[in-house]
Amino acid sequence: MTTEFDPRLHQQMGEVLAEIRNLRDAFRQSEIKSDNSRATMHQRMDMLVDRVATVESNVVAVQTDIKEMKPVTDDVVRWKLMGIGALAVIGIGAMAMGVTFADAIRRIGAIILGR
Repeated sequence: MTTEFDPRLHQQMGEVLAEIRNLRDAFRQSEIKSDNSRATMHQRMDMLVDRVATVESNVVAVQTDIKEMKPVTDDVVRWKLMGIGALAVIGIGAMAMGVTFADAIRRIGAIILGR
């Protein structure tokens, strides 16, 4: 059995081992970066979930307030319409009284002046 010592083979094996170590280190660094990135993403998702929960609770509170305000708003609209109707009736009545009063003054003037 003859064993030949080939220095090129040993050099190439050393280079391969060095590349494997470099690849292993690069892979480890990539995993660390990925872990950090995922941790940051999970933190952001947790913050987003908290914010959405806050928005949901605020929406529920606003909906409750709107349900309480709706009858009041409906009453105010009804009162407004009743007020407009009352003003129209008062306006027609005032116009009728004005015409009647003007006619009465004209008649009194005609009687006084003798026409």
